[in-house]
Amino acid sequence: MAIQYEPILGRYATLDIGGRACRVYIEEAGQGIPLLCLHTAGSDGRQYRHMMTDPEITEHFRVIAFDLPWHGKSNPPVGFHEEEYRLTSDLYTDAILAVADAMELDRPAVIGCSMGGRVVLNLGAHHADRFRALIGVECADHQTSWYDTSWLHRGDVHGGEVCAAMVSGLVAPQSPDEYRWETLWGYMQSGPGIFKGDLYFYREDSDYRDRTHLIDTSRCPLYLLTGEYDYSCTPEDTERTAAAIDGAEAVIMKECGHFPMSENPAVFRDYLLPVLEQIRAGG
Repeated sequence: MAIQYEPILGRYATLDIGGRACRVYIEEAGQGIPLLCLHTAGSDGRQYRHMMTDPEITEHFRVIAFDLPWHGKSNPPVGFHEEEYRLTSDLYTDAILAVADAMELDRPAVIGCSMGGRVVLNLGAHHADRFRALIGVECADHQTSWYDTSWLHRGDVHGGEVCAAMVSGLVAPQSPDEYRWETLWGYMQSGPGIFKGDLYFYREDSDYRDRTHLIDTSRCPLYLLTGEYDYSCTPEDTERTAAAIDGAEAVIMKECGHFPMSENPAVFRDYLLPVLEQIRAGG
């Protein structure tokens, strides 16, 4: 029996991110409008593999997912053992622009989830001309922290298991068990202190309430999609954010939690495909 390969191409590239050489792993599938995918805190680009293997998406979109430095298959920069990892708003934005520039992407659309959804607001406020559309999944301009990050990097606690345990309740009860555990497995594999370092961005360095007024959706459309079972970025958080941005569209997704593209891809695509069709129609 011949092996059946998935239509995903994976490659490495060394990019300058934050003034340091970083070896970054990038996957892509499909053709057409570039769609750059941003993973959640403590995880990696595997969260988008269902989109990359969906022919209805890849027929018109070149779906690209990369692992941030320190995540997944992307190495930490040289000297990482001598520092504490902390993701900042500037560093995250620089990584996104570095990938887009290196791949010579012509005004890509961007979809990001959780912290990836948060940072699209910064892209819309300060780099709107670089992108043709922004999709914030589980996105809000600010949330009050509900978690204790001191548990996320301790010598007496298994880091991967506590990370997965912390986010497990954010998965909707309707999500298929197979995909629930696929999503949690990404968290179980996170490097020491990486989830904690990502949450520095999420809770300390990404209060964007002071810049939502800078987002001009006539220049770069903004779509916000949030799961009804998300108690981290609640539907109310997303609706409040959309109300502060003229022209932003907010949809609350039934039977979805905090990781819709990986926890329940069949339901998520029903919400995503109409957005992608609008992006295609807008050129």
